[in-house]
Amino acid sequence: MAGFADSPYFLGVLLISAFTMPIVFMVWIRNTARYGREPWRNVIRAFLWGAVFSVIVAVIFSLILAATLGQVGPLNTFLIRRFHDPDVVFLIIGALIVAPIVEEAAKGLGVREGRPEIQGLLDGLVYGAAAGLGFSATENLIYGVNTLLSPDGGATASLAVIAIRSFSSSFLHASSSATFGYGLAKAWLTRRTWAFVPYYLLAVIMHSTFNLLTTIGVLYATPYGETVGFVAAVAFALVAITIVRLKLAAHPRTVAGNR
Repeated sequence: MAGFADSPYFLGVLLISAFTMPIVFMVWIRNTARYGREPWRNVIRAFLWGAVFSVIVAVIFSLILAATLGQVGPLNTFLIRRFHDPDVVFLIIGALIVAPIVEEAAKGLGVREGRPEIQGLLDGLVYGAAAGLGFSATENLIYGVNTLLSPDGGATASLAVIAIRSFSSSFLHASSSATFGYGLAKAWLTRRTWAFVPYYLLAVIMHSTFNLLTTIGVLYATPYGETVGFVAAVAFALVAITIVRLKLAAHPRTVAGNR
């Protein structure tokens, strides 16, 4: 395994592993709709936008926002006094503030690929989920490669990280982006420019809550904190994606004027 892990072919294995389940989930969610399923070409384009361009946008603006928040003295002073560890402060700013704000906005850009086909609010759920799953696939790959190259990682660990994230973070990204996609569909269909804002904020809160649960063991160093937090985060993501699927399965297309 060690020899194969050192070969370029193993990167292909990681790529396939990172994208397989998000693609399966994309098909699953798209086919959940009972009426007027979205065209594959638009769904796939939303997925690819999330996998490529949303990631690039998120990286650039995450660096900008993180650098900006790093200059906010009162915020950093408060966090240092509370947690006494610069690494923990960096984690809080990055995982609980920067990532949710920037990544949800970046994934929302992918929903535009479905705009020509959006005729009801529920259509936004599908394109939002597709963009979010594309983003999660690339993120899975990045984490997998990082684990592979880590001194404490390796081939087996990298595949394990991708597998775990495929059934946790992927659901979070799909459900939070679906929420934002619903809001964007509402804004476009009602021609109310700012109608998406509450849904974007809800997506950010969902994302931040998930990240808080996954990092609670680090923040508070409680016994079994990391395990309990991770289980709670997975449960949160599963509930969120289940709600999205139930909404798609239970209702015909919902036009903006009826919701």
